[in-house]
Amino acid sequence: MIKKTYMLHNPGGESVTNGLQWFCRTDTGKVRPNNEDSFLGLLFNASEVHLLGKFGEAFTGTTDFVFAVSDGMGGAKAGEFASRITVEKITRLLPRSYKQSAVGFEAGYTEVLGELFNQIHKALAYVGSSYDECRGMQATLSLCWFTPDRMYYAHIGDSRIYYLSAKNNTIKQLSHDDTHVGWLFRRGEINERQAREHPRRTALQRALGAGNQFIDPQVGAVAYEVGDTFLLCTDGLVEGLYDEQLNDLLRHPSPIQENINPAHLLVEQSLANSGRDNTTALVIKVV
Repeated sequence: MIKKTYMLHNPGGESVTNGLQWFCRTDTGKVRPNNEDSFLGLLFNASEVHLLGKFGEAFTGTTDFVFAVSDGMGGAKAGEFASRITVEKITRLLPRSYKQSAVGFEAGYTEVLGELFNQIHKALAYVGSSYDECRGMQATLSLCWFTPDRMYYAHIGDSRIYYLSAKNNTIKQLSHDDTHVGWLFRRGEINERQAREHPRRTALQRALGAGNQFIDPQVGAVAYEVGDTFLLCTDGLVEGLYDEQLNDLLRHPSPIQENINPAHLLVEQSLANSGRDNTTALVIKVV
């Protein structure tokens, strides 16, 4: 597989040593007639904005990167529209926020990401209330913003963000599932298998759009280093794969698997085990 390399103008001529590799795969699955998942890759600095393809690599240092997945919900094709509107709004709003917050961003990332989610929420609610075919539309959103030394994330819904640190052999879910079942799991009242089999595992308590009044996204930050891996995915992926399986496939692929696009590998394995829902995986590696 040949990865596309993105090169941006570097007016200061600073040396750039680290980079990101990303891989994405989305699939309708075996049951649903259309794909309500959407994904986004975006790189930008103070002067340029570029949409990214499904796989590629680029250098960090003078450039910020944003990756996101969104799972839309609603009647007819409203869910498909909801996730598309969500990622389109990120493309328009986030570069603008970057320019406004270039100074002192570390202290204000919570406000920037909170306002981004709020604007997307308002847009979905407006469209949903204006057109009968879009009534009740809503979407999850899991977003990672890579600056030269930190990854800032924001999340709402039951899509997920995972962090695989180079320092250990474990996988950590950074995002919290906004469901009662997710709350029970975090409290230790049920295990991962029980959470997967719970009849209300897909009942969202928070999402963007629809009748949700208070969205209050989860936000956080990670200081990343070379060798770290991040995974963004919709709930369709984890319906077919346990966390331990995700970890093994990303860290220890077999000789046959190691040359396969890792996002493609995850989706194919998940579809083989389940495939009842749209399935999306977005893998980002720090190199």
